[in-house]
Amino acid sequence: MSKKIHSQERSEECQGHLRAIHDTLDVLNGKWKISIIGSLSFGKRRFMELQREVEGIGSKMLSKELRELEMNELVKRTVHDTKPVTVEYELTDYGGTLQSIISEMAKWGVQHRKRIMQQVIV
Repeated sequence: MSKKIHSQERSEECQGHLRAIHDTLDVLNGKWKISIIGSLSFGKRRFMELQREVEGIGSKMLSKELRELEMNELVKRTVHDTKPVTVEYELTDYGGTLQSIISEMAKWGVQHRKRIMQQVIV
């Protein structure tokens, strides 16, 4: 009986862990959001700057992704009263909590690319 309870507790812990991962992926889902956050982790950006940095994203998709990131309180949009109007995007403090995760993903990506490229060369 004790083993069954322990197993059930581990299963519930695992389910909670997986639920949290799914919640995270729901917010960051899509091809572009992580790249947008990665770009904004280097500071404020205007729309066209983001579009240039996030290679391959169209303006409609960038607008959609930025709106969703704003809705999830990860990105702040600031409209400056200039002529022409200037709009800047930046990570919120809450969005900044993702920077360490994005940085680790970038490190892993560099290591993975090296690993795969070494296998191709050999």
